[in-house]
Amino acid sequence: MLRLFEQHQIRKVQELEGMWDFQMEGFDGNYRLPVPGCWEQHPSFSRHRGRGIYTKELLLDHSGTICLTFKGVSHTADVYFDGEKIVHHYNAFTPFSVIIQHVSKGKHKLKVSVDNTFGEHSALHVPNDYYTYGGITRPVAMEYLPDAYIKSIQFLPYKKENQWHARMEIAVANLSEKSANLSLSCHIADTTIHSNSACLDGNSEMSFTFDHPFPSVEEWSTSNPSLYLLHAILSIDGEAIDDQIERVGFRTISLKDGSLLLNGKPIFLKGFNRHEDYAALGCSLPLQLMVQDMDLLQDLGANAVRTCHYPNDERFLDLCDERGILVWEENHARGLSLERMQNPNFDKQCEDCIQEMIENHYNHPSILIWGILNECASDTKEGRAKYKRQYEQIKRLDASRPTTSATCRHFTDICLDLPDIVSVNLYPRWYENMSVEECCRKELEWISSTPGNGKPIIVSEMGAGAVYGYRDRTKAKWSEELQAEIIRECLATYMNQKQITGVFIWQFADCRVTEEEWFQSRPRSHNNKGVVDEYRRPKLSYDVVKEMFTNR
Repeated sequence: MLRLFEQHQIRKVQELEGMWDFQMEGFDGNYRLPVPGCWEQHPSFSRHRGRGIYTKELLLDHSGTICLTFKGVSHTADVYFDGEKIVHHYNAFTPFSVIIQHVSKGKHKLKVSVDNTFGEHSALHVPNDYYTYGGITRPVAMEYLPDAYIKSIQFLPYKKENQWHARMEIAVANLSEKSANLSLSCHIADTTIHSNSACLDGNSEMSFTFDHPFPSVEEWSTSNPSLYLLHAILSIDGEAIDDQIERVGFRTISLKDGSLLLNGKPIFLKGFNRHEDYAALGCSLPLQLMVQDMDLLQDLGANAVRTCHYPNDERFLDLCDERGILVWEENHARGLSLERMQNPNFDKQCEDCIQEMIENHYNHPSILIWGILNECASDTKEGRAKYKRQYEQIKRLDASRPTTSATCRHFTDICLDLPDIVSVNLYPRWYENMSVEECCRKELEWISSTPGNGKPIIVSEMGAGAVYGYRDRTKAKWSEELQAEIIRECLATYMNQKQITGVFIWQFADCRVTEEEWFQSRPRSHNNKGVVDEYRRPKLSYDVVKEMFTNR
């Protein structure tokens, strides 16, 4: 399943989920592994880092043009079609596609070489406080494309004179040598809009833009997440040849007087940081477990989630759209020193990640913040230049959402003028030997003395570690009792500060970490700060959070 709604009624799509042939370099024998899935699920590869080869036979029922779409391969993919390399892609957490023309009817061989090793070639996937799994970890599909097809849809809702409007930009491409007389129609909310006919030259692209009022729609909100299907149909000389469906919502996001506004009203974010990680399944979560996570988040009283520290599976974002859960989505870079930020591949790999994240996730109404570069070198001149570059890229791609980055460079960060929202990671009584109240006071005083003064402030991480089942009445480190006490004190303090517009608990669920650099500070080789463990078993802190979130 690619998405939680039908994306095409005309274009034929074949999902490639199932068992694929697999070989691991350095291992004898042939295997069969599930796609999507992590190769760590197999007992021979449970801790293996290397290169694996997935192959699958495709059977095309007619000749023409196909598009292969990969929603996520961890972390580097080289894709071959009938022995010819057709695309290279880096980053486990963003989708990519490749178009192949003049494909004959019948059998063809698809091969995907997957690499999850660390080294200079990988600036973003490094030994980290979460695990870099290997495999084709998200869904794969094959689409049959006509010569002229719909490439993308961008939907931007806005209010004018107290009435909802939307600007829709639909990109169309012509793959043939010949020009074509194209027209486009859009169906949304019982409204149909038609374009004039336009001639598109061969091997070129164009965009159709519609700007239209929608007086009878309901706005999307956390309490009433109203969604609408936007169905675009492309025709040549009056005959429909291709289509695409997006699911959208009418809502606005703005900032005013230090507050974050949804549809013009201040909102306080009660959120969790959540990794895509589940016990033996790794980062390749089936829909059933995504739904379980969503049910637990809502039971806890949360209204927001931060996709730490990478773009999430679109199906989880679809659930957020449906449930009215607000999303802070961020690019992939966590805890990188200046030395790692100066990797020669860093700038390009970050740029590609941001481009693919925003292009593919732009239409999700639940996404209200774009984030970058968690806990990186924002206290250095060289690091600042990289933060500035990435913020500027985001604004070119999407000026409708505010930006932020979570910092731990307390009292030394020189980048607080760059984002729209100031976000700080605070761990009093865990990493910092001071009371929560004192830590909060010092942090707010410091922010007020910087160019971040007057901006909305989010506590982007807070919490403490606890090993599931370890109980100690003395509230020793790693006990469930101490975690519950620290989280209670943090929430009581942060949720009652008028300067703070949101808090994100670190974290929702325990997750596996890479042992290379983290085994000494992470019992069980897991980050144990979840309010549930990796199997989603609740700790004592679960009920503390539920009490405090639901009573605010």
